[in-house]
Amino acid sequence: MTEYAPKFERLLQIMLLVQAERGWTAPRMAQEFGVSERSVYRDIKVLRSVGVPLESHGREGYRVRADYFLPPVQLTADEALSLVVLCEHVANREQIAFLRPAWRAVTKIRAHLPADLRTEIDALSERMLVRTAQSGEEDGSSDVYERVRRAIVDRRTLRCVYDKAHASDSDAEREQGGENGPEEFDFEPYALFFSVRAWYAIGRHGGRDAVRSLKLTRFSKIEPTDRPYDIPKGFSIEKHLGHAWRMIRGEDRHDVEVWFDPSFAQTIADTRWHATQEIEEHDDGSATFRCTVDGLDEILWWVLSMGPHCRVIKPAALAERVRTVAADTARLYEPA
Repeated sequence: MTEYAPKFERLLQIMLLVQAERGWTAPRMAQEFGVSERSVYRDIKVLRSVGVPLESHGREGYRVRADYFLPPVQLTADEALSLVVLCEHVANREQIAFLRPAWRAVTKIRAHLPADLRTEIDALSERMLVRTAQSGEEDGSSDVYERVRRAIVDRRTLRCVYDKAHASDSDAEREQGGENGPEEFDFEPYALFFSVRAWYAIGRHGGRDAVRSLKLTRFSKIEPTDRPYDIPKGFSIEKHLGHAWRMIRGEDRHDVEVWFDPSFAQTIADTRWHATQEIEEHDDGSATFRCTVDGLDEILWWVLSMGPHCRVIKPAALAERVRTVAADTARLYEPA
């Protein structure tokens, strides 16, 4: 029993993956499970031998024929509640755009739950609320989202025009899209990425010959082509972002140290702001926040949002930028 357990588990995982998402090719599954491609092909042969209609669709990977279904998933109360709350409060209310299909999916799951479990979920979900940073109006970019998503699945290059940078953009954001006005370029999307309030497409910008993060709402033209491309082996969103504060990775790495007064120290310590952060609490109630970031553009605005409750200790470049922006802001409120 023990000898065959890992393989049995892998067979089940293959079934779940190909039913849940397109793009699961043999090489991708081999990487996911840490086995050889030959092992994956053997697993597929086993599944087919017991009647599972697995079909190969080239770059789109394997799929299970639409008229074949696994038995209904048995959910516990806390699993079902978590799905319902996330889908109703985040997807259905479109706090994150383009996720409403998740709400439609969970309504189908909910209809097949036992009556007593539905009653329990209804009672609890009415007493829970999830509120996150809501995305802006995305109706005009739904076609952009769909074309980027389809391009990633089909591995087909997009021909695009991206709006010139806005005056309100940070230096890093302006560099992502360019400041020279609208221009056509080829774009090879690697991933879709939602950060704080907006969706971004990460991929190779042909006009810059570099990987860029482009906001979906800024595309004024996006058309599919028949030109194939490959996503670099080993690419991941995490590797691309590195130690970026949020979603734009700068060229230089900085060790940041910020002191917070006692009135804000506990709030800072209670929140996970960055993957590298360290908090040192002091006897007087103040705290020192430390982290390592790639680029200062994004963390600059975070520091400024804390107002007079913090002081940048290092690097000096960040402290000077905070001083300059704060002074410029203060001048706007000087008496005429």
